Amino acid sequence: MGRSFALLFSYRALEQTLTGKTRTGARASGGFQSRFSRDRSISPPARSAARESCYTSIHKQKQWFRETFEHLFAIANSGEAGEAGVHLVSGWQIFKSIPTQEVPFWADVVLGFRKMTKAELKKFPQHVFGQAFTTLKCDGPAYLLWLEKRIKESGGLILSRRIEDLWELHPSFDIVVNCSGLGSRQLAGDLKMFPVRGQVLKVQAPWVKHFIRDGSGLTYIYPGASDVTLGGTRQKGDWNLSPDPESSRDILSRCCALEPSLQGACHISERVGLRPSRPGLRLQKELLAQEGRRLPVVHHYGHGSGGFSVHWGSALEAAGLVSEWARGLRTLAPKAKL
Repeated sequence: MGRSFALLFSYRALEQTLTGKTRTGARASGGFQSRFSRDRSISPPARSAARESCYTSIHKQKQWFRETFEHLFAIANSGEAGEAGVHLVSGWQIFKSIPTQEVPFWADVVLGFRKMTKAELKKFPQHVFGQAFTTLKCDGPAYLLWLEKRIKESGGLILSRRIEDLWELHPSFDIVVNCSGLGSRQLAGDLKMFPVRGQVLKVQAPWVKHFIRDGSGLTYIYPGASDVTLGGTRQKGDWNLSPDPESSRDILSRCCALEPSLQGACHISERVGLRPSRPGLRLQKELLAQEGRRLPVVHHYGHGSGGFSVHWGSALEAAGLVSEWARGLRTLAPKAKL
């Protein structure tokens, strides 16, 4: 979240410079990182992610998802697609019972959405309903490096340091954007934040070309540029970052049940990470006050398992909140820093 926001705001800052206004920059606050970077499909929210986002309206979820999809679709259609690790991928989402919404709210955002035919469902004999569509795939590490490169090219500065308290950034910065994820338990005193442990496998199976995702979002197969990601687990409140052999066996078994050819996969490795979750993401302004000092903050965290699918859209909204703070500061101090 921090890097996507920083890039987006650096673009806006450059526009301000070109129009003769004061050039500004953006900084994301630092906590600790405990997530894992892996290939992510820009899949619509699964039912689990929808429950995590129950405090965010369907209209807002769709808006952020659409904005993120359009952002990544433009990258996929550019000469930078390979460097950014973004490409189109087609596949199926399948269900063991007919879902309440056969045509979900995101159907007109992805490409070519349709219900699976009976012939297609023969591939999944334990499932009775399915949805076929084309979405976007993103290689996490490559995309993060691409974001960093674009931030620097736009005049942004990336500083790496550990922050124990948001006040440590005052007075160096007039506005702080808190994108620290699980670190917000300490930085913002937000005890609503909790980890949802995720474990996946990386395998070599170059013959797998289509993604397959169970309707619950718990079991999935995502082919990437160099390997295939098999998932997964969803363990609320578990901080353990060590791979669990039993979970790995269970993941492989579940994925092989959906795609039997994975029994021939090789070079299996394990990845573990913690999804920064809370009962609804926090995207709001807060004015901290201490001993006569004031520190404007924009909180932007708690996206949980669906964060990647809406990261650019929610960053757009966070940038709008920063602009609101900045307008207020300019009336008092024209040379305010962000």
